[in-house]
Amino acid sequence: MSALPRAEVPVDIGRDEARDAARRELTDPVYHRDDPSLLQQGMTWLLNRLDELLRGAGEISPGGYAGLIVLGVLAVLAVVAIRLTIGPIARNRAEGRALHTGTPRQAAEHRSAADDHAARGEWADAIRERLRAIVRSLEERDLLEVRPGRTADEAAIEAGALLPSCDAGLREAALTFDDVWYGSRRATAAMDEQLRTVDADTAAARPSLPAVAGSRR
Repeated sequence: MSALPRAEVPVDIGRDEARDAARRELTDPVYHRDDPSLLQQGMTWLLNRLDELLRGAGEISPGGYAGLIVLGVLAVLAVVAIRLTIGPIARNRAEGRALHTGTPRQAAEHRSAADDHAARGEWADAIRERLRAIVRSLEERDLLEVRPGRTADEAAIEAGALLPSCDAGLREAALTFDDVWYGSRRATAAMDEQLRTVDADTAAARPSLPAVAGSRR
């Protein structure tokens, strides 16, 4: 039985027509239903970039990836330790140096106590009571807000801004107080006399800022 002759199909399509036909065929959704979504493609791109960064860091980090991980963990622990330590230390230091503690007293009472200490030669206690009298007097004049936890430095800065003519004296008084009570400096009668002068100057001074409200005298 002889084989049937093969039919010849004429091919007369050009190259451009063939390319366009193939492009149309490939746009059929059936060929792309398993393609990743735009979100998946974006995530893949980000992960590839991250992998490149980690590889680069791992190459220059001692110990490669393991060293990089250890350094990262140590950095995190250091940040946590600083946050947990610095905050409480700073608060405790400020609270430990608070000028006024316990039940509030009048400025006149602090001055009387300072005079009693001075009469006995207890200069450190006299200086503390003298500075307390200065700050309490400013609070009684409504120039400073009543704030028991305020330190000597804070009081000097706040009061100096309201009484510019007394700024230098207030700062010097606060420095003297800190040096005596927290810097182990020996207190002297001259220091107590210095704070007496500051007390008299601040009592006579008037605020020069028009924004001060509620000042009685």
